[in-house]
Amino acid sequence: MTDLHHRTLAANGIRIHAVEAGEGPFVVLVHGFPESWYSWRHQLPALAAAGYHAIAIDVRGYGRSSAPAAIEAYRMVCHVADNLGVLDALGAEQAVIVGHDWGAPIAWTSALLRPDRFRAVAGLSVPYAPRGDTPPLSAFRALGGDDEFYIEYFQEPGRAEAEIEQDVRGWLAGIYLSASGDAPPGAPNAWATIPRGGRMRDRFAALPESGTPAWLTEADLDVFAAEFEHSGLSGGLNRYRNVQRDWEDLAVVARQPITVPSLFIGGSKDGPTLLGRRAIDRFPTTLPGLTRSVILDGCGHWTQQERPQEVNELLVAFLDGLGAP
Repeated sequence: MTDLHHRTLAANGIRIHAVEAGEGPFVVLVHGFPESWYSWRHQLPALAAAGYHAIAIDVRGYGRSSAPAAIEAYRMVCHVADNLGVLDALGAEQAVIVGHDWGAPIAWTSALLRPDRFRAVAGLSVPYAPRGDTPPLSAFRALGGDDEFYIEYFQEPGRAEAEIEQDVRGWLAGIYLSASGDAPPGAPNAWATIPRGGRMRDRFAALPESGTPAWLTEADLDVFAAEFEHSGLSGGLNRYRNVQRDWEDLAVVARQPITVPSLFIGGSKDGPTLLGRRAIDRFPTTLPGLTRSVILDGCGHWTQQERPQEVNELLVAFLDGLGAP
């Protein structure tokens, strides 16, 4: 197996923990919530074997990266600056950036704001949607109806933390199954709305006897749980608490397309992909450099973990098609 090298980078005034594999053109991998660098465990060796220098980071607030206390320290522009700091720390003039879940908007925005440094971008699960005219919290409240849409539920500091920290490992197992393609019929994405005053875990699907979905081992779950037992949950949840600030910060690039080469991979059973159908339909305008948009049949939210071989093949083909930097 390809050797994985852990290191801590001084980037944008904080510490960023990174895991590297391979040599060649740089590819930065950005995870989402509730994950870590480990969600790219299947991609690191595959990209290295294909001739690339892959770097999976722990986003600020996760794992062994710094976790600033202020909620506003997790706004989108801070994450973009972190990614630039990672390139500077690596001595990389340019890189391709790949993101999943919250990592996808971070990757999309990095390529939008700094196409000179991020020469291409791939987003998994969450399609690119330029900043619109409707404040996001208003849109999320409308999506919830009589219930709370999960992003609205995450807004109150301490509320979701209190639920999750009662049983971190059990909560992670619940969300990983419930948002995956392995969720029982009728259960997919039921967790996305929460009864007002209720808990998200009450909408999770019942776990199988094995305790984990088929694509996740008990050992994998142990790794994720240990990371959050170390870092806590507030850093990751604070990303959701900045959606309104992001909308204000990014007004200057409202409705702007991403012009660098791009790739999108979603799942046919994934909530963000399904909610983003209108955004996908607009790709000819919003992603003029799009090379492919692929929806994996039967795949849920955890794209690169549920379907690693297909994702690896798509990523390598995308990267190979770019040519040398």
